[in-house]
Amino acid sequence: MSEETPKAKTLKGTHRFKVDAKGRMSLPASFRKVLSSDLVVTPNPHDECIYVFEPESFDQWIEDAFNRVGGYNPLDNGHVAQRRKLFARAVDVTTDSAGRIMLSADQRKTVGIDKDVVLVGNSGYFEVWDAKRYDQVDADVDLSQLFG
Repeated sequence: MSEETPKAKTLKGTHRFKVDAKGRMSLPASFRKVLSSDLVVTPNPHDECIYVFEPESFDQWIEDAFNRVGGYNPLDNGHVAQRRKLFARAVDVTTDSAGRIMLSADQRKTVGIDKDVVLVGNSGYFEVWDAKRYDQVDADVDLSQLFG
């Protein structure tokens, strides 16, 4: 009996939602179909938006970050502090029965999320942006630079 290679999860598109008074936000049905109910929510490294990963993808994201600088070195105090901060900023969440996740007040404040948000699929994870900020950032992206 042969094992099938797990299919990579690809999240695409933009979806506009509102964050309710308790900090809950709906997930698009297309995302719910491919994601597990256990997720990791963290501000991106530049505090521009929130990244949402499945737990294994979050761990891989951190490993990949350190691999870009030669790999994690537990004897390097800088690496230890950076890794600690990445894990400290992350929160485990579970999708509720209504297909929503909770965004903590601290994380929303860090990235400037108010009420209106844009969810943006980014292959194996998705981003949550304050809608006004996303519209401003997205307007400045020039795709012609990639395609000449």
